Amino acid sequence: MARLFKAVVVGVSTGGVLALQKLLGQLPADFHLPILIVQHIGPDAGSGLAKLLDERCALRVKEADEQDEILPGTAYLAPPNYHLLVERGGFLSFSADPYVSFARPSVDVLFESAAEVFGPELIGVVLTGANFDGSRGLMTIKQKGGVAIVQDPEDAEARQMPQAAMAATDVDYVLALDGMAALLLKLASGRAAISHKGTGAR
Repeated sequence: MARLFKAVVVGVSTGGVLALQKLLGQLPADFHLPILIVQHIGPDAGSGLAKLLDERCALRVKEADEQDEILPGTAYLAPPNYHLLVERGGFLSFSADPYVSFARPSVDVLFESAAEVFGPELIGVVLTGANFDGSRGLMTIKQKGGVAIVQDPEDAEARQMPQAAMAATDVDYVLALDGMAALLLKLASGRAAISHKGTGAR
C-alpha cells in the first residue's frame, strides 16, 4: 500500500540560494505536495529570494504570509525575522519568539510544528548549512513517524547542518542534491521504498 504524504519541510542555511534553485528547479509545476522552507536570512532581508526562485522554477514559490492556507504545488519561504509555524487545519503562522539554534527563522521551529500537525505524513529535508539548526527538528519528524532526508555532507557547500542532522537521528536517505527532486517525486507518488538509508543513500 502506497504511503501518502501531506507536506515537505526544508531547512537550509549557507549555500542555500543555489541549493534551493537546484532542488525546486527540478520539480514540476504540478508537484502535488506543499513545500515549507526555512532559509537562514538576516532580519532586514526582503522578499527577493522568493521572487528569484519563483521566476526560475516551474513550481510556484512565494514568501509565506500570516494565515496562508497550505496548498499543493506551492513552496512557502519563511519571512525575515519570524519563525514559521504550521497550525492545525493547514494554515501558516508567524512567531517573533527568541532565536532558536541561533536563528530566526529557525528550521527546528518549523520542523517541530509541522511534525505535530502532519505526523507520519511529513517529509523533512536538511540541506547545506554551517550550524546545527534542523537536527532536533528532524529527530522530531522521525519520532512522529515521518521521513528524514539529508543532503550528503560531501555534496554540501557547508556540511555542518547535514552532519548534525545525521548525528541526531537515524535518517532514511542521505544523497546528493542532484537526486533529491527525483526522490521527492517518488515519495509523493508512493513509488519509493522507505527504509533506513534507502534508495540513493550512501
